[in-house]
Amino acid sequence: MPKSTKRSTNRPTAPTASAKALFEGYPAPVKARLLALRRLIFETAKATGGVGALEETLKWGQPSYLTTETGSGSTIRIDQVKPAAGQYAVYFHCQTNLVETFRELYPELKYSGNRAIVLDVADKLPEAELRHCVALALTYHKRKAGGT
Repeated sequence: MPKSTKRSTNRPTAPTASAKALFEGYPAPVKARLLALRRLIFETAKATGGVGALEETLKWGQPSYLTTETGSGSTIRIDQVKPAAGQYAVYFHCQTNLVETFRELYPELKYSGNRAIVLDVADKLPEAELRHCVALALTYHKRKAGGT
């Protein structure tokens, strides 16, 4: 039986084999930023009530983080922006109002349509803002079900 390429945890353990191979293919500066985002996502999930363990997998060839244990949130994906070598992004489901909400809360961040927060490798990671956005994504379905 083949090894699963999915892992459920809230600890930022080593990436799954398939995610690790993908991370290794990024240019060093992008790889470092994406791994920092990965840690931030796991840390935020652990600190956010009701999220449960995250599942790390690949969706559309991108490292993806799902709340399969609780179903509390919407999938979060991370990747280099192609073809912009110096940019990377946090992607959200485009049929949610998440990015619209993020724009209202953090107009200083850069966005791509209704699906991503775009970041530059040369810039400092806006940790506090991203932690809040990630927490909102990880609890999206839970909040919608509760009417908030």
